[in-house]
Amino acid sequence: MGETEIPQFFVCPISLQIMKEPVTTITGITYNRESIEHWLLTSKNCTCPITKQPLPRSSEFLTPNHTLQRLIQSWHSTNSASSKTDKSKFEKLVKNLDQAAIEKLHVLALEDEGNRTCMVEAGVAKAIIQKVIIKSFFKQGKTICLEEALRILRLLWPLAISNNKNNIVDDNFDLVNSLTLILQLHIDNKNFKVINEAMLVLKLVLEVKSSNSLLNLHVEFFREIVKLLSIRNKELSKQAIKSALHVLLQTCPLGRNRMKMVEAEAVTELIDLALERQEKNQTELIFMLLADLCSCADGRAQFVRHAGGIAVVSKRTLRVSSTTDDRALQIFCLISKYCGTNEFVQEMLRVGGVSKLCMVMQADCASYLKEKARGVLRLHSNVWNNSPCIQVYLLTRHQR
Repeated sequence: MGETEIPQFFVCPISLQIMKEPVTTITGITYNRESIEHWLLTSKNCTCPITKQPLPRSSEFLTPNHTLQRLIQSWHSTNSASSKTDKSKFEKLVKNLDQAAIEKLHVLALEDEGNRTCMVEAGVAKAIIQKVIIKSFFKQGKTICLEEALRILRLLWPLAISNNKNNIVDDNFDLVNSLTLILQLHIDNKNFKVINEAMLVLKLVLEVKSSNSLLNLHVEFFREIVKLLSIRNKELSKQAIKSALHVLLQTCPLGRNRMKMVEAEAVTELIDLALERQEKNQTELIFMLLADLCSCADGRAQFVRHAGGIAVVSKRTLRVSSTTDDRALQIFCLISKYCGTNEFVQEMLRVGGVSKLCMVMQADCASYLKEKARGVLRLHSNVWNNSPCIQVYLLTRHQR
């Protein structure tokens, strides 16, 4: 920002850089999200860097500081005139989009919103898509500064979409196919920096695609997303995993896509992911997807084949949120109605599913959830009625 003095409260205490996404911890101190999340992940003693008070490791307890973010953006707009590169200079960089140009554009895009606005006007986002992400795979078979190029595109995306002048997302699927190939190549090579960026960009791209166009996604696309969910590596960011879940959730309402997801073994991987300790939001996304996939016969079949399916749904019910409870009971309803074999009925007893349904009816939760639980209990009351974990009055108290 040249000689302009930066207000001290705009600076992250960890990185000592202007905050891009300020978040406030429970100790009242504000940090840049990326910096504090990295601190919480790597610090042996999970404490606030400033106050030294204990902090929970989960990013769920970080509160976005929207007021400070608006102040920083306003300050950038006011003070960027002295440092903002002319549009013509960006256009020159775009014409020769080599490694040096991409690295320079990356630095400028990170610097301030004034630069990013100018870059969008100069067509940088569209050039990154066509000359790096698409061309590198379909014409050259290699990539240059791919991580930086993807990050530039992600930084420019909100402005580029709102601008809409450059029409950066065409009706064809070249960009989606290219990102899918990027994921495939770099998942195999375990290049997690590129994977993290590619997954975030893919989520942004699909958000602006029409519902009808999403029907054109191939099963290979879903295989790569599901493969990403199967990765157990700390270098794979939580944002990338959540983006993958959002992508599946966005495309899941289309019946044809549900079948492709099941073919890609999505139900199996989602159950495996749910068996691990997850943040609240992530657990909700997983259960929303499982409920959608269990609405089709093949999805239900894949669910009941998994040894931990019924157990994890039972375990998470009444422990996460009302959203999770709703989807858990929906799963139980679908499985009980269409897959109510003797094996299933006995497993519901064995892993505590029936007990949990009884607890739902006695808990302080929404009446429609109680009704769902009651419906499942009635479906197999002839078996469960004799179990010590269920009281007869729970089945007969509320007659139809």
